[in-house]
Amino acid sequence: MHKSCRNLFFLTLFLIGYLNVHSQSNYTDNEKINSLLKKKREYNKNNETIYKIQLYNGNERRARNIKQNYMMKFQGVPKLKYEAPEWKVQVGKYYSKIEADRALNKIKEKFSGAIVIRFRK
Repeated sequence: MHKSCRNLFFLTLFLIGYLNVHSQSNYTDNEKINSLLKKKREYNKNNETIYKIQLYNGNERRARNIKQNYMMKFQGVPKLKYEAPEWKVQVGKYYSKIEADRALNKIKEKFSGAIVIRFRK
């Protein structure tokens, strides 16, 4: 009985030490993550970027059809523009890549060729 109590005592000490070290490393990791997020926000302020979703890039007739098809399935009016030699159909104005990717996931259900395009102001 005495030996099992001693083993239990050492096991308890080991677990307390392990949990203490483990919780400190999580705290340190959180500080590093918060520091990186802060740096990313500062970078974004200095380098303003917007994102759009491009539904199509190609000939005019198909671009106009894609635009009409989008308006029937989603809210909003996509922008149709010509950049020689191709027509582009773009939608949305997103201020973060995550926001654009979320919208892209919904749009890709109907427009599988859609991609996120990045623009600098």
